[in-house]
Amino acid sequence: MIELDPRSPLRLPDLLAIERWQHELAWQPFRERIEVHRLYGDGTAGASAVLLRYQPGGRVPWHEHVGHEHILVLAGSQRDESGTAGTGSLVINRPGSAHSVESEDGCIVLVIYEQPVRFVAPPTKD
Repeated sequence: MIELDPRSPLRLPDLLAIERWQHELAWQPFRERIEVHRLYGDGTAGASAVLLRYQPGGRVPWHEHVGHEHILVLAGSQRDESGTAGTGSLVINRPGSAHSVESEDGCIVLVIYEQPVRFVAPPTKD
């Protein structure tokens, strides 16, 4: 198990090969079919960095970004209303943007965000 010492720099070796060593992380339930491993921040205020592991069919409902959010797809792919992001893709969601996210086949992503997202109702179609 990888131990995170808050006094030392955080180093995750060979992050692009996370599929090989993902079992060494302490994953926690996040949403149905999605687990989280927090790197820093608690997700309730301020900046945070997390690894999210989507099982096939995992979905995050419609939410709005209060600050910038950076998503690096480390393995697999995820999709939102703007398209599909596969392994190696970087997606930056700007403040005020909104979307839902799902992974049909599963994926692992690194997410770094300035502020927690705000879950809101999706827009209605007229």
